[in-house]
Amino acid sequence: MKRGFSTIMSAQFFSSLADNALFVVAVELLTNNGASEWQRAALVPMFALFYVVLAPFVGAFADSLPKGRVMFISNAIKVLGCLLMLWGSHPLLAYGVVGLGAAAYSPAKYGILTELLPTSQLVKANGWIEGLTITSIILGVLLGGQLVAPHIADVLLAIDMPGMDFGIHQPAQAAIAALVPVYLLAAWFNLRIPLTHAPLHAMPPNPLALLPDFWACNQRLWCDKLGQISLSTTTLFWGVSGNLRYIVLAWGAVALGYSITQASALVGVVAIGTAAGAVLASMRVRLDRATRVIPLGIAMGLLVVAMNLIHSIWLAVPFLIVLGGLGGFLVVPMNALLQHRGHCLMGSGRSIAVQNFNEQAAILAMGACYSLFTSLGMTAFGAITAFGLTVAGIMWLILLWHVHNVRHYRKEMAHLRAQARRDH
Repeated sequence: MKRGFSTIMSAQFFSSLADNALFVVAVELLTNNGASEWQRAALVPMFALFYVVLAPFVGAFADSLPKGRVMFISNAIKVLGCLLMLWGSHPLLAYGVVGLGAAAYSPAKYGILTELLPTSQLVKANGWIEGLTITSIILGVLLGGQLVAPHIADVLLAIDMPGMDFGIHQPAQAAIAALVPVYLLAAWFNLRIPLTHAPLHAMPPNPLALLPDFWACNQRLWCDKLGQISLSTTTLFWGVSGNLRYIVLAWGAVALGYSITQASALVGVVAIGTAAGAVLASMRVRLDRATRVIPLGIAMGLLVVAMNLIHSIWLAVPFLIVLGGLGGFLVVPMNALLQHRGHCLMGSGRSIAVQNFNEQAAILAMGACYSLFTSLGMTAFGAITAFGLTVAGIMWLILLWHVHNVRHYRKEMAHLRAQARRDH
């Protein structure tokens, strides 16, 4: 990999580590404040909200400045959201501000890969990025769970600076304060990301002029015979997995009787499998053959439903590792294929913004449905069944869609696969 790739990975690792730790801390803070179940479930769609609302603008913003600088600005917004939660703002509102920073961060994070690396290294790069991101999810969720645990929280609360009172009296508040330096470390790496000398595209004087451009980019990607398959697959995957992070916490509580600290380890177990699947896919799958992993999505959906049959931790751990492994092996090649098609059709920042819009809209819609059903009395078991059947059914339809494209657009599909084999 070229110089600077490790710096990008380091910045992404620490920023994602803090995001996921803050999620667990926010759940604990809402629980301690007596918030209802639907509010805790709403953390996921709240984080996704700005991905959807600002999608037409963040892609163009990422293409208008060096992407390392965009990542630094976005990380500063995350720090602001973290401080708002520490200073007493409602956790849903504060976590939404963190989501605002993440929405601006993502187009730069993935867009710089297509600027820095040749096409032949995109799957490998995505394998490393996804593997490291998922590792940060593992450690972030575990870190958040441990920071609110009594043996760590008591130590953090005992830290005192003479003559200064920050108003930190709850374990969750102390955990939030401990996460601010992690965001600052990510910002330090952001400042050291090298310039790629890719052409910059200035933002128009009237930001509303970006709306028709974004809509045209969205249509262009959905009309592309490979772009539409990869985009629909990643949209479904992230829509489900984004909400599964909270569902696993709820499932651990009802199926295994776990606390938040204990159940957070289960999310880490899923992420271990996903990281392993991501790295394996980066070594085994070529970009022009990425669509061959689609059947794994059907198997993954059926495995999600099978979670309802597990009530032992000894069965849960290997099961969740396999489930995560299928997801990682599925999403890395499809993500790389989507980045490649987006880079061919439009600017890298704009293509990632389109991708984020669709994926986060799925997270937002599924999360809103889950919050609604939870407020009406739906159990975690029912949610798992609904999510699993949705994944299996839609992935089967996507497979049929791809088979139709191959049969009816042979020349176009052959040309697109040839493009995926070329570095230039």
